[in-house]
Amino acid sequence: MASPTSLSEGVQILDDLRAQLKRYVAMPSEEAVTAVALWVAATHLQRAWQHAPRLAIVAPEKRCGKSRLLDVVTETVYNRLITVNASAAAIFRSIDGDDPPTLLVDEADTMFSTTKAAEKNEEVRGLINAGHQRGRPTLRVSGPEHQVREFPTFAMAALAGIGDLPDTIMDRAAVIRMRRRAAGEKVASFRTGRDTPALNAIRDRLRAWLQPLYELAMEMEPPMPVEDRAADTWEPLVIVADLAGGDWPALARSACRTMTDYKAGQDEEGGLRTRLLVGIRRAFAAVGDPAVLSTKHLLESLNADREAPWAEYGANGLTPRGLQLLLKPYGIGSANRRFPEGTQAKGFARNQFLDTWARYCPEPKAADALASSGDGPAPSTAA
Repeated sequence: MASPTSLSEGVQILDDLRAQLKRYVAMPSEEAVTAVALWVAATHLQRAWQHAPRLAIVAPEKRCGKSRLLDVVTETVYNRLITVNASAAAIFRSIDGDDPPTLLVDEADTMFSTTKAAEKNEEVRGLINAGHQRGRPTLRVSGPEHQVREFPTFAMAALAGIGDLPDTIMDRAAVIRMRRRAAGEKVASFRTGRDTPALNAIRDRLRAWLQPLYELAMEMEPPMPVEDRAADTWEPLVIVADLAGGDWPALARSACRTMTDYKAGQDEEGGLRTRLLVGIRRAFAAVGDPAVLSTKHLLESLNADREAPWAEYGANGLTPRGLQLLLKPYGIGSANRRFPEGTQAKGFARNQFLDTWARYCPEPKAADALASSGDGPAPSTAA
């Protein structure tokens, strides 16, 4: 059972880790800071997890801070194993055992950037994919008698690279999309000899706090705001947040929901439309979920989102015609609507989207809202 002292200690450690991340790296969002801090903490309880989430640190080009973020991660994770240019055989022999290391791969894009490189590293990608779930060993012929032996693959892994990594890796990862620092964004310089001791101290505090909570973590089944593979990936992070308490359970679920929605909107097949549905839901929510919303207001809201692709969708952003074409596959179209002030204009009724939202980008579960409010089951009540 976790004591109140250990729970408050967890809040302080995670807060300190978050501060260190923001000190050295211009993170793309507060949700990204939360995700990285919880992922790092989760490496110290790898033995408790059924799934080993990946951390994908990607950037559109150089000088976006991905390697610096990986530096901070490297000094705070459990039992780091830097695997640049390592062979698949070397990696799975390093993983062998019940207490796996944390795999760290910089310049991961070079492993998959060309057909030749991808073919050469297909075995590594297969190992990384299989290692997301416990109980997926790789078989190798080993020893002088050439006997078949199972090698474990289960281990948490952080991969940094330019551009997206293979879909099979991204789908199993909390994705941190780095960007180049703006003129007003300042971070501290990082010097290995000077700055790693403080990071290593946080690493040691994480280990001392979390490892006694191993059995408790194994038993926890937290309410999640997502389902399926996204839930598998985020559950260890949410459990760590619930173990800490304070604001962290709400922060974890907010990050999970926001980052999963964004990633769904980036999928190549149907992703643009999914992103549009999420944007429309937010546009309605921003003005109190009215029964109807004018096309003009909806487009203004969509085009104003600087993280979305709509502002660059055409010369003038997303247009009424473009909106109609994107929504046509769902059977949703605009019509003349009467608004409360008595005016008429082209627009959409909120109930047109309810079934489509539920199918393609479902809202958080009631259980998530309960947990975020602080009324969910406290980890200290578990045996």
